[in-house]
Amino acid sequence: MKFGYFCNTTNWNHKPYNQLLNETKEITTYCDENNWDSIWYTEHHFNHEGMESCTNPLMMGVDAAARTKQIRIGQACNVITFHNPIRLAEDIALLDQLSGGRVDVGIGRGIYGREAINMNKEADLKDQAKNFRLFDETLTIMKKAWTEEFFSHKGEFYTYPTPGFTWQHDMSPPSDKFLDTKTSEIKKISVVPKPMQQPHPPIWQVVDGARSIEWAAQNGLNTIMWIPTVKALKKRFEIYRDAKSKTENRDVPLGEGVSLVRDMFVAETMEEAEKMAGEHIINYMKWVCHWRGLGNHMDPGEELPETKHKLDLLNYDFLHKRNLLFGTPEYVVNKINELKSELNLQNLQVWSNFPGIDHEACMRSIKLFNDEVIPKINLDNSNIEKASSVSYTHLRAHETSLHLV
Repeated sequence: MKFGYFCNTTNWNHKPYNQLLNETKEITTYCDENNWDSIWYTEHHFNHEGMESCTNPLMMGVDAAARTKQIRIGQACNVITFHNPIRLAEDIALLDQLSGGRVDVGIGRGIYGREAINMNKEADLKDQAKNFRLFDETLTIMKKAWTEEFFSHKGEFYTYPTPGFTWQHDMSPPSDKFLDTKTSEIKKISVVPKPMQQPHPPIWQVVDGARSIEWAAQNGLNTIMWIPTVKALKKRFEIYRDAKSKTENRDVPLGEGVSLVRDMFVAETMEEAEKMAGEHIINYMKWVCHWRGLGNHMDPGEELPETKHKLDLLNYDFLHKRNLLFGTPEYVVNKINELKSELNLQNLQVWSNFPGIDHEACMRSIKLFNDEVIPKINLDNSNIEKASSVSYTHLRAHETSLHLV
């Protein structure tokens, strides 16, 4: 299994921003020095509250490229509907060159209305159909920019090159590759540099609903999923597998092309994990679920009891048994083995720097995960049972004793 760190930089306590960056750099260098496979930076805007405080994952990636040697550098994600597609393609290609070909490109459509309408009015989330068309066209242009020496594009939102522009320069010999040699009108343009990885770096789309999952598979994209329970994830994994198998005319194994994000906090005891990080993950989920409600946390066919407010059921016990990797190393090992067993999970991203969490506590959790979880997960399958000090049956009994089921 490949392990990545989902570096969703948060600043709920409003510490000086340079301190926040230094803490992020510490996480980055630690993961690189300890052979994690990847680190992923996020993109959010206008978040004066401090829930999500990183505006530019590519600039974070440039810093990471300069201070790391081997870890892959991803974005989870670039909200591509907010950006000029050519400039974004150039920036990603330049980062790929700077990092020596270590970039994974994460893409998404955006989830927060105040970001979308102010970053690009065409990306307004109130018009989901238009937002998707913009997303599709932006990605099409980015791929052209990376893979074609000279390219052109005429679409709903963008036309490249701009019609009617003539180009004459003694040091730029006319060529029908990009020019109408009779009129000197530019007909195609070329983006420099191209990515080091050819034809382009791996692309990962953040997905949730069935249509997005199918579309990603049909268009050759990997996927990043986050919140759902194991049972709900299995349906999503199967949708992706089936669509990818049909598109590529082969039997795609379950789990191929999928990366899962899980909230993680490892401590010496179950009680300590809840005490140190429980309140912080609940606060973050209150932020996320304000719009979504609790639907993404439910098993297929599950019906929650009616409450006065839609988030009345959102507490630690509710979250923990559904999707949190919170607890002792043994507990977390067993939960990840469940993901491997049920989903054939191949790529896992975890994070511990929740809004309000103490940085030292965050680092302690990451180090415990590194030292006491990853080595057990990456043993040969024949040795996994020996490596886990508690069985899955014991795990469920332990959850019951803590009133978690």
